[in-house]
Amino acid sequence: MSLPWRQVGCPDLRAGSLRLVAITAEMLRADEAREWARVEQMVRAKVTAEWPPAEWEPHVYQFILKQQETLPETIGYHRYVVLCDGLGIVRTLVGAVGAHPKGNGEVEIGYSTLPRFQRRGIATAAAKAMVEWLLKREDVTAVVACTFPRVGESIKVMERCGMSYAGDGDEPGTVMYRKSKR
Repeated sequence: MSLPWRQVGCPDLRAGSLRLVAITAEMLRADEAREWARVEQMVRAKVTAEWPPAEWEPHVYQFILKQQETLPETIGYHRYVVLCDGLGIVRTLVGAVGAHPKGNGEVEIGYSTLPRFQRRGIATAAAKAMVEWLLKREDVTAVVACTFPRVGESIKVMERCGMSYAGDGDEPGTVMYRKSKR
């Protein structure tokens, strides 16, 4: 079986014991259909009963599929986060990180970790790897993330990724953090 990234030309990212696997359309369709055995085979990791993340509302699948179809250069902008070892478990799907272009070279990221794996640095490591990868791309000049001010954990993730407060976010009541190319 060939590795999924060979099909899309986007290698996995690594961050310590994490592997960030580029999500393909085939993976998304299996995920949306709740075909966990297929998802496990494609990401080469166990899928727990907590999957998918609570934030993955039904429209998320269609959003990612549409982005990949209309903007093929963004393949790799959405990734499954797989914990390869550590924490006493082996290769488990623990979260997701993704991005979408906002225009003018700016890309917005989002991240999610399953409840059992929160507060262990996983979101920070995954988001940091994604930010670094995005900022190496020629077409990206800045990476932003938005959250509500009351979500301190998310703000800490952004700050640990080197982002700085940049004002109000796009949605009412949110704040934005930004990291630009140097």
